[in-house]
Amino acid sequence: RCGAIARFSPMMQSVIEFANAGGKVFGVCNGFQILCESHLLPGALLRNGNQQFVCKNVFITNDSGRAYKIPVAHGEGRYYANEKTLDELEANEQVIFYYCDEIGHITPDANPNGAIRNIAGICNSTRNVFGMMPHPERVHRSAQMSWAPRGVGAASPWLRMFRNARVWLG
Repeated sequence: RCGAIARFSPMMQSVIEFANAGGKVFGVCNGFQILCESHLLPGALLRNGNQQFVCKNVFITNDSGRAYKIPVAHGEGRYYANEKTLDELEANEQVIFYYCDEIGHITPDANPNGAIRNIAGICNSTRNVFGMMPHPERVHRSAQMSWAPRGVGAASPWLRMFRNARVWLG
């Protein structure tokens, strides 16, 4: 699996120590895979359900119920965990994003890779390690987006996520 070799990188021991000491860690796509393989996040990322690389815009939602358009580009992005782990993630509100349709409904047709329960992103139980398969860094400016909501200005909705993270980090 992707990320399996990277977890043995000498640098990963420092990342694991940093995270275990409460440091904030955010992994996107391959970073999400590495965080799972390093056991900083539960579960694993497997080959897409259709066995093909997926590169397109999709929608994800969070507890707000609002749909956010974002690109994905991966061949091994299908999140998987056992039922006990999935139940714990949802009970503890550790699922931060689900794949959804353009109006925010979580449906199998909106799932680009076959991720179990449409999971697109999660965090650990102490909420300092985050991972997601979609790519917010690819659309942090409206000029990078293939679409932009009216009145959004130069900063996309995803830039707000990075700004909020900066404030949260202090």
